[in-house]
Amino acid sequence: MKTLQIYDPSMCCSSGVCGPSVDPVLVQVSSDLEWLKKQGVSVERHNLSQQPADFAANEAVREALQKEGQDCLPLIFADGHRVASRFYPTREQFAKIFGLKLESACCGGEGCCG
Repeated sequence: MKTLQIYDPSMCCSSGVCGPSVDPVLVQVSSDLEWLKKQGVSVERHNLSQQPADFAANEAVREALQKEGQDCLPLIFADGHRVASRFYPTREQFAKIFGLKLESACCGGEGCCG
């Protein structure tokens, strides 16, 4: 099974989609992660403020934090390999990382996209 691990900076809740002023990037990321789950990718998120032990337990995360500080967050790992840091990949980037096909906006009918 394909796996995605996200090590988020400190946020008020597990997804960051909470509070009075929600970051639209985090709303999109939450949607993209739900899409990945539907594609069969196992998704784990770790929030620095809520699960600091998870950060300490992962050697690659621990090293990144020691060398780069918290500015390296979020750290994104696909199948155990670091694929991004300091930003959240787009759905298109996640699809490429995992070799997934994006749904077309086309309805699929004859001449629909022409």
